[in-house]
Amino acid sequence: QVQLVESGGGLVQPGGSLRLSCAASGFTFSSYTMTWVRQAPGKGLEWVSTITARFYLTTYADSVKGRFTISRDNAKNTLYLDLTSLKPEDTAMYYCVRGPSSNYDYKGQGTQVTVSS
Repeated sequence: QVQLVESGGGLVQPGGSLRLSCAASGFTFSSYTMTWVRQAPGKGLEWVSTITARFYLTTYADSVKGRFTISRDNAKNTLYLDLTSLKPEDTAMYYCVRGPSSNYDYKGQGTQVTVSS
């Protein structure tokens, strides 16, 4: 069965960095566009970034552009999100999903990122 398992979250000070990982299994990872979304307390899901299966094309929400970097390692069936210059407003549960944000079919359990001094 399809599984997406996120890791790498934690408590970090403003300006700090984190690397999130999403280990995928149960499907041919290299064939799918993958996306990171997040949900802040009391708010809905927010699209963060997407990377395509072919050509590794990347797109970012304006709120994270220039600070976050999405990447993938198809040999390891793993999706990554490098977070830098973190702000308190980046505090959220971060999820990886299979597919584009508008039409994904599986979502992991999430990893919590808290940005606070």
